[in-house]
Amino acid sequence: MKFEVTILGSSSATPVYNRNPTAQLLNCNEKFYLIDCAEGTQQQLIKYGLKASKIDYVFISHLHGDHYFGLIGLLSSMHLNGRIKPLYIYAPKAIKEILELQFRYSETSLKYELVYFDIDPTQSAVIFQNSDVTVETIILNHRIPCTGFKFTEKKRLRKLLINKLEQENIPIELYPLLKRGVDLSLPNGDVLLNADYTTDSAAPRSYAYCSDTLYDESYFDSIRNCDTLYHEATFLHEMLERANETHHTTALQAAQVAEIVGAKKLLIGHFSSRYKTLSALLDEARTIFPDTELALEGNTYEI
Repeated sequence: MKFEVTILGSSSATPVYNRNPTAQLLNCNEKFYLIDCAEGTQQQLIKYGLKASKIDYVFISHLHGDHYFGLIGLLSSMHLNGRIKPLYIYAPKAIKEILELQFRYSETSLKYELVYFDIDPTQSAVIFQNSDVTVETIILNHRIPCTGFKFTEKKRLRKLLINKLEQENIPIELYPLLKRGVDLSLPNGDVLLNADYTTDSAAPRSYAYCSDTLYDESYFDSIRNCDTLYHEATFLHEMLERANETHHTTALQAAQVAEIVGAKKLLIGHFSSRYKTLSALLDEARTIFPDTELALEGNTYEI
């Protein structure tokens, strides 16, 4: 199953040349989940050949502008492009008031429904699940209420050993039960052991998105053993005092988080506009956690 994230924006509060504020598009089994939606997000979707019409779910971590100022434009364009299916928005409660105020004064009446789900920023919870993925909140420590999101694949059904099943003329109508792990007793008294005709599916993968936060051990359990951790790394560690003042993290701290929680891979992003090149941030993180990559715009990373 495809499980990958495309970076649409990796800058922090202000855009710089070739770097927009935060937005990501997660593809899980060809269903698309937009994570944060900064200014310019719809232009980034166009630039990288990604269709906004395929997005059915939007997750907003908090209400600083560099994480949601692009939402009103994206929703308006969906309306103008003829969208009729609902869009589901998981965000702080105030997002509904903010969007409705803008639509009211622009006299915009959407042709499709916006379905809002308020996020509790005080307690981690499962906020969404379907047949492919479960989404849980991660309670972060920022200047205003802020949550990250952990996307975990659902366990897939077992894989059939088709050649063996065909060689032994096992009736095809029994395949679904075998895929679900059932041992079968046949009318003639034979027993089909599931382990003889199937193999286990791959272990579910997880993607943890930590947007804006101080280094704080309180959220570590929520992201433990994730396959890919995206963690903000706004500053180099030489600016730790500034990071603490603004409730952000350094590249070194992001790497320490990845090491402590047992992440398999680390993506760092949300870079301060003071950094015109990013190699120093990557080098700093890799001194602690070698399997670190920069969250570069336009790049797609397999989870």
